[in-house]
Amino acid sequence: MLFARVTGTVVCTRKEEKLVGTKLLLVQPVDLENNPKGSALVGIDVVGAGEGELVLIVQGSSARQTQRTEGNPVDCTIFAVVDTVEKDGKVVFLKSADGYQS
Repeated sequence: MLFARVTGTVVCTRKEEKLVGTKLLLVQPVDLENNPKGSALVGIDVVGAGEGELVLIVQGSSARQTQRTEGNPVDCTIFAVVDTVEKDGKVVFLKSADGYQS
């Protein structure tokens, strides 16, 4: 599992039949300080995430473990929208604050 920030949407007028009706989002993996880690990815959204939200993603075979993605050609799935992250007893991210707390 990785943290990622939703940075945009991907629209495909033609795609594999199994993926018709899926929502594709552009996500940028980030660390706990919201710094980018690696390249942006396209993920299948199975939870209704929105632009700017902090989400959890999985890649590889784990990306095909949800009801919506099982047996489909998927390599990145957005499976959770993060509300709070606590590290060492301190809240480092709070969704309602729309950013990282220090």
